Amino acid sequence: MALPVLYSFRRCPYAMRARMAVAVSQQRCALREVVLAHKPAELLQASPKGTVPVLVLADGTVIDQSLDIMLWALQAQDPEHWLPRDEAAWARTRAWIAENDGPFKQTLDRYKYPHRYALPDGIAHRTAGAVFLHALDTTLRTQAYLAGAHFGLADAALAPFVRQFAHTDAPWFAQQGWPALQAWLAQFERSTTYLCTMDKLPAWIPGQADVTFPSD
Repeated sequence: MALPVLYSFRRCPYAMRARMAVAVSQQRCALREVVLAHKPAELLQASPKGTVPVLVLADGTVIDQSLDIMLWALQAQDPEHWLPRDEAAWARTRAWIAENDGPFKQTLDRYKYPHRYALPDGIAHRTAGAVFLHALDTTLRTQAYLAGAHFGLADAALAPFVRQFAHTDAPWFAQQGWPALQAWLAQFERSTTYLCTMDKLPAWIPGQADVTFPSD
């Protein structure tokens, strides 16, 4: 049977979290690395919005939201118990993700790329984003992970974005009084969960053999 096709871009945080869920669930896909400046016609045909990740199932069904791809993978198989176990845990997870994907992502974009928004710099948006990071640190001072006692969906969904924010000005991030958040991020960046999804691949072109992901 043909494998699902996952269009991805290595450094995109949305694509990172989708790849992590696919990898941990061992739902094999044909992984196609995309150059966003030269999007393949096959990607645009599947999802005209032209963003990654996009998952095309063997029956032609298209899933083009990263969280939906994560849930597709984890609902098939969740060996590390990433999915919340009760409605209260789901509510906390949804709240973290909504804040991350909404206001925090907006501040992150303007902090990292101020020129795109005709801003002289991103300092004001760094300050705004720091409010969210402080809230994460406060939570992580009381529990090992955002999901609770072990790494879960909330951690996987947020960590790529926190990482991007932190690396925008790494010395500044290191100087902040967020020891729990800094330790959580460092642990994430050392984890097999993260590292196994970050292999560099050549850009996919039609006719090229697909890369099976996750690999053996």
